[in-house]
Parts: sequence; C-alpha cells; structure tokens
Amino acid sequence: MPNTFFFEVHTPYRPFFIGKAQAITLTLTDGEIAVYAKHSPFTAPVISCILRIRDDKGKWRSAFITEGILEVKYQKNVLIVDAAEWPEEIDRDRALAAKQKAEESIKASSHNFKIVNAETQLRRAESRLKACELR
Repeated sequence: MPNTFFFEVHTPYRPFFIGKAQAITLTLTDGEIAVYAKHSPFTAPVISCILRIRDDKGKWRSAFITEGILEVKYQKNVLIVDAAEWPEEIDRDRALAAKQKAEESIKASSHNFKIVNAETQLRRAESRLKACELR
C-alpha cells in the first residue's frame, strides 16, 4: 500500500472531507504545492483554487476551495477554509454572474482596497468555473 496520510478539510458549515490521501495539491499565497506522506511540517495561507486530492486508492478528486489555512504535520494534514464545493455542487450560472460582476468592479474602482477585494472575488469565480469543467 502506498504511503498515505490523514487529511481533513473543514469549513464553518461542515466537515468537507475526512479520510486518507496519498497526495494533495493546492495553491498557497506564494504558489502551488503538492503534499505527500511524510512531508515536512508547515503552516501556510491558502488562496481560492482547485484542491486536488489523491485518495488512498490512487483516484484523484477535485474541489473548489476559498481562502484558508493549511497545517501539515507528519501523519495528519488539516485544511480550514471559508468554503469548499465539489464540482457537482457549483451553480455555473451564478459563478459566471459573479465573474462578470467582479470584472466590472475592477474596471470601475479607483480605490486600491476595492480593486483587491474585486480581484479576490474574480479569483473565486474563476476557480469555481474551472471546477465546473472538471465534472
């Protein structure tokens, strides 16, 4: 049996995933990362992205996640995010509308904090749409 680790994904609303994994991939604030069993421990902020989980049988599954924190330990990794959705849970039309609204906000805003907020909303919408394509 391949090396595995225990992995949990939690949102304020539900435990999203709890189980064994061979690997996970996701995007931290400074770039993408893959985590395998026996990875060196660390804690890092995560941005909205596609989370990929390779389960203990070797099958990959993808999900949309928002900002949060990843804690990697030797045998257990925990990801806490604001929201997480499997592709089949995403409303594509709503994600398209959110993308359009964020793009309009970026063009119309002259305040830096409003632009940063709109860019975060745009990244979320684009990640949701990407997850829809993975169905």
